[in-house]
Amino acid sequence: MDAVAVPTGAGPAVLAPPTAKVRDLGRQPYEPVWRAMQAFTDARDEATPDELWLVEHDPVFTLGQAGKPEHVLMPGDIPVLHVDRGGQVTYHGPGQIVLYPLLDLRRLKVGVREYVCRIEQAIIDTLGDWNIEAVRREGAPGVYVAGAKIAALGIRVRRGCTFHGLAFNIDMDLSPFQRINPCGFEGLQVTSLVDLGGPSGLDAVKPALVAHVATQFGLEVEQAPPPAL
Repeated sequence: MDAVAVPTGAGPAVLAPPTAKVRDLGRQPYEPVWRAMQAFTDARDEATPDELWLVEHDPVFTLGQAGKPEHVLMPGDIPVLHVDRGGQVTYHGPGQIVLYPLLDLRRLKVGVREYVCRIEQAIIDTLGDWNIEAVRREGAPGVYVAGAKIAALGIRVRRGCTFHGLAFNIDMDLSPFQRINPCGFEGLQVTSLVDLGGPSGLDAVKPALVAHVATQFGLEVEQAPPPAL
């Protein structure tokens, strides 16, 4: 919902921050969640509250709109889906937090480049909660620790509204990344939070990540049931 004026009794009204619904989908196959994101984005209007979807996906490689198939080296038994986000190829699997911000950028008055920077900063700040120093890299969206990628970004903006989002490696089997050129970069190293001394449980990290995303966009969050898939 839009920010609303809250009477304070004296002086000018204070704008309450917009609310975003947080929905935890648990572990799900990729495609039904992708289709649900598309449907939500197509159906929303100016009054639709923003949402943040958390999910842990079954193993899958996803290739972005302009993705080059040659970056998928040896998929083996892991399916490959060509999807409607930006970017090249990445891997999703158990032990990874995927966060889909479904935000109205026009209402938030945030441009696309700034949106990407704020998502990256939310991940950097989350890692900082565990005293892990992380950085962004010019020309290669995502978040890196000591040169290794710990979080990937792949977004889509339709009618000013975002879907797709970020994938944050927490405690996962990283070997499938060796079957691809991650994000189109040959030999790119990847890492995970547990390998850097952070917690292994996704539930320990989700609240911190959601809080930092909310801070970046000035949102108040409220828990809501998962969507029907």
